[in-house]
Formats: sequence, C-alpha cells, structure tokens
Amino acid sequence: MPRIAYVNGRYVAHRDAQVHVEDRGYQFADGVYEVCEVARGHIMDMTGHLDRLGRSLRELSIDWPLNRAALQIIMGEVVRRNHVRNGLVYLQVTRGVAPRDHVFPGPGVRPALVVTAKRTDPALATKRAEAGLSVITVPENRWERVDIKTVGLLPNVLARQKAKLAGAQEAWFVDPDGTVKEGAATNAWIVTKDGVLVTRPAESGILRGITRTTLFAVAKSLGLTIEERGFSVDEAKAAREAFITAATTVVMPVVSIDGEPVANGHPGSVALSLRAAFFDVAEKRPA
Repeated sequence: MPRIAYVNGRYVAHRDAQVHVEDRGYQFADGVYEVCEVARGHIMDMTGHLDRLGRSLRELSIDWPLNRAALQIIMGEVVRRNHVRNGLVYLQVTRGVAPRDHVFPGPGVRPALVVTAKRTDPALATKRAEAGLSVITVPENRWERVDIKTVGLLPNVLARQKAKLAGAQEAWFVDPDGTVKEGAATNAWIVTKDGVLVTRPAESGILRGITRTTLFAVAKSLGLTIEERGFSVDEAKAAREAFITAATTVVMPVVSIDGEPVANGHPGSVALSLRAAFFDVAEKRPA
C-alpha cells in the first residue's frame, strides 16, 4: 500500500512528494518542524505540539501556512490515508520558495507545508525499552537558540552518527562545566538514589519537549517528585536510573553512559512505570 504525503495543498504519493529547489528550508534550513506520536489510533499531545509550532514560527517570523484547525484536519487525514494506528506524524513549515537571498523574501511568498506519517511497531519499541539503550556524551556545539525546533539539525545528526559508530543509540550534549543539556533528539533525565526525577530546566539551553512536559503529569499520577535542575555526567553515571523522553521514544531507559553501566545496567522500574502510564495521561485526539 503506497504511502501518502501532503505537500502544499495536495495529497500525493510519498514517492512523488517534492519541494522546489529554492525552498528556503532546503537552502537555508529556514523552517521548523514537529513530530507527534500516533498511538492506538490517536495523535498524542497535539495541542502541545501545535502550541510549540506556533512559538517556533513566531520566533522566526514565519506565518502559519494555514489556520490551526485546518492543520489539525490535514494531520489526521494524512494519518488515516497511511493507515497508521501506531507510528509518527511529521509536519514541516518553511518560509517558502523564493530566489536565493539571505534576507527574508517579500510578503507575497507563502510558507510551505509538508505533512507525512509512517507506521512503527509498538512491540519492537517495548522490546527496546525492556533492554534499555546506551548513550554517549559529546561537547555542546550548537547555536544558542535550541529552544526553537528548527530543521537545522546538522550538529544533532553528527552527534547521533557518532553514537551509532560507538554502538550507542543516543548522544547527550554536555556543557563545558560537565552539565548535561539534552540528547540529539531527546530530553535527558535521571532518578536519584532517593527516587526523585531530575531534568534540566527548559527556560533556555534545551528544547521544551512536549513529552517532557506531559511527563510532569504522569509523574504526579504516580506520586513521583520532579526536580528541575542541571545534573552532571558523573551524577548521571552514579544515578539510580537514567532515561530519555521524546515523541519518537516516549520514555526509554538508559542503561549505560559512555560505556559505563547506570546502576545495575538494566532498565529501572521508575522509567518503565512512567512509560506504562504515559498513554493514560497524555492528551489523545482520534486520528
């Protein structure tokens, strides 16, 4: 069954989906994106993702490509046309197509919109969570505005590739003082010996993850405490547990950091409990 994409007003076969060579996302990474999990036929946390999309657009002075209600309809339609019950829906907005010039084009240029969806296997994700994953640490080398979810992800790509070559699945960016910032595509968490969840504040320096935000409500439902503060690589290695969060992974235990085991080197009960409770707490919108 062929995949379907939405590209600037048209539903087209995924293999035929194209953007113009002078799309500013292609030439300048002048665009933003969001990824929502699709679970059991529902788009998860859509409100939070579209709120963040609006903020990213506003920070870059890019107009919405169409009104929010219409975008919600298109996202649902792309999910349905691709028969995705469990998977991901991706949307990208760029400043549009214009002759190549660093300055913004004139007001006549309309933002470009692409929406795609793909299936994932929840059984494989569960198996991965039961095994846990490994992370490596890399020096922070990104621009300061990582709070904007832009398509300019080259440092993240290089970090994730370095992780792959090291036999790991994620890389954590680390400040010069040894403080963990976030993963190449995830937020970073630890669980202290006292059972407190710790994650870096999202006021600056990291992306305010939507799954991260929902996890505050999930933790409350389980009677867990969250402390927003920085933590070092050494503290993470000595923690009771470590894990990452993102729409693409939900909650995923970390069992080793830079080749050193976290605790006993197996997924922790707190991370697995958070993962199990996530669907019941997160916002669900039928696709």
